[in-house]
Parts: sequence; C-alpha cells; structure tokens
Amino acid sequence: MGLGACDFCQKPLDKDILRLIVDRAFHIHALEEQNRLLRENQLGSPLQGVIASDEGMLRVCRNVEKVAPTDASVLILGESGTGKELIARGVHDLSRRSRNRFVAINCAAIPENLLESELFGHEKGAFTGAVKTTQGKIELAGGGTLFLDEIGDMSLPLQAKLLRFLQERVIERVGGRDEIAVDVRIVCATNQDLMALIAAQKFREDLFYRISEVPIQLPPLRDRAGGANVLAHAFLRRFGAQQGIPKRGFTPDAMAAIQAYDWPGNVRELENRIKTAVIMSDGPWVTAQDLGLAAASKDGLSFNLKEVRARAERETISQALAVADGNVSKTAELLGISRPTLYDLMERYGMRRGDEPA
Repeated sequence: MGLGACDFCQKPLDKDILRLIVDRAFHIHALEEQNRLLRENQLGSPLQGVIASDEGMLRVCRNVEKVAPTDASVLILGESGTGKELIARGVHDLSRRSRNRFVAINCAAIPENLLESELFGHEKGAFTGAVKTTQGKIELAGGGTLFLDEIGDMSLPLQAKLLRFLQERVIERVGGRDEIAVDVRIVCATNQDLMALIAAQKFREDLFYRISEVPIQLPPLRDRAGGANVLAHAFLRRFGAQQGIPKRGFTPDAMAAIQAYDWPGNVRELENRIKTAVIMSDGPWVTAQDLGLAAASKDGLSFNLKEVRARAERETISQALAVADGNVSKTAELLGISRPTLYDLMERYGMRRGDEPA
C-alpha cells in the first residue's frame, strides 16, 4: 500500500471480496479521472486548445502574449493543419476585445462574387436575391476581431477594397453609398508564400505590409521536437473522455511510429488518427496498427551509445511530461529520479522548466 497499491486481499482468496476490490478500484479511478478533467476545464488556459512543448511553439505563444494586448494587425503563416485559427483565437482571447465577437471567414471557401458581400454586407435590392439589408462580417466583428483565413486566395479587386478599409477604417455596403465606421482588429492567415504571390502580381504588396505588422510563423509538426508525442497523449485523453472509451496509453510500437511519421497533414491529421484509433481499437492500449501507421523503420539508426542514450533520454522525458500533463513532480516520480535531476536533464536538452503544462 505504501508503494502505491490501492487495496489488497488476503489468502485464502475469496472471489466475492476480490470482485468487490476490483470494482472499487475501477470506480475510484473513474472518479479521479473525472475530477482531473473538471479541474482542467475550470482552470482553462489563456491560449485555449494550444499545446506547446518545443521551443518553436513556446516562442509562438510568447509572441501571441506580447502582441495580443495591442491593436497591431497579425499575419499567421504556416502549413495547413498547424493550428492557425487556434492562434488567431488566442490573439483575440488575450486582447481587450475578448468580450466582443471573434468572427472568422475562409476566403478560399466562398466564391469570389459572394465574398465582397460576405465581408462588407449589402443593401436591399443591391443584386438579385438581396431582399433585405444585411451586415457583413466586418460590421459583425465591430469591437472585436475579424479573422481572414487563406487571405492569399482573395482576388485583387477585393484586396484593393480591403486595403481601403484598413487605411480609412470605413466600409460601404454593396449597393450602398453611406460610409460606415467600424472599429475591428484584423488577423489574417495563409499557408501560401505571399512574397511569391507578390512577385507574380497576384497579391498587393501594400496590403501585405498592412496585414503583417506582426507576422507569426507556425512550425510544421515534423519540426516540433517531441511535439507529436505530447499532442498524441493530450488527444488520447480528450477523445477517450468524449467518447466514453478511456485508453491507458500507447504501445511502444505506436509511440515509435508517431515519432517516425512525417505528419504531412500536421496537427489536424494527428488529431483525426487519434480519434479514429480511440473509437476503433479493441484493447486498452492504442497500437501503430490502430493509428494506421507503419512500424518505425530501423534504417539510418545511429548505434553510437552516447547519441542513442541522449535521444532516448530526451524522448522519454518528453513522453513522461506529456503523460503527467507537464507536472514536474509527477514526471520525476514516473521516471524514478529526483526533481533536481529532472531539472538538470531538461536544461541539458533545452526543454521547458516549470510545473505548468505549456
């Protein structure tokens, strides 16, 4: 019991007592898990939904905390699935505009002839089907934040109108003549190379400088050291609770496969694979097969003991931090080492120090 056992039974074994002890252990575990989830929901996070463990993402979080209280326009750059909208919401949530609306619009998902009306609104009778005056997304976001996703897909004529709004802070609805002043913060995102689009004359250079007062570059998942493992554990807990199918963790082959895979779809792909695995896996442990990933290849492995030991230590510490939700005391206990030793190792491998999960 002193070493952590939750209960015991004496010999000779009584099946009814054993069944009672096991049932009680499962019940206590379920209550503890429920309490942990309730605490997490109550505490929340200033960057809701953002899970950062590597230096690149921690730098992104620090930049968001710096720029959020200002009114500077933010341009978020990164591959598809890296979490650009989460960062945009973080900018809004940490700003003085957080009590007002966060309005998002995907510029690539709306036909060009409708996007102007969606952004600026329209007056009654402005075009066929305009049976009433309608506010656009810019007006709806007044006092808050407007998030323009995939800004690189916006047409040049509409770019000119957006630039005028950013300069004058007034809009005219489609079919209208009145100028309407709107106080709104603009946050944009794209997975395209805007400088290349500027060179090809497909994106306005003056608009680029207007929307990118503070650029934030999101690293792809493959470049986040240990990030896939940390996110995988977080998603496993989340979807296990949501689906009512709690899992104990990942098998070694699953962890190796997660680490070895390139994740071309980034965080979105990882999230989808974990959710599918939680639903479809048969046992309490998620395997590489459940994730639809091939076993990690052994080609190109280093057999230098110093390199192997360092790599194994860093990966193990990263995984233990993920399992312990970033709590250093719990992580040290899982690893069987003291807190000072863990701090030394984290400093050696450039990992974050602190008891709170990032």
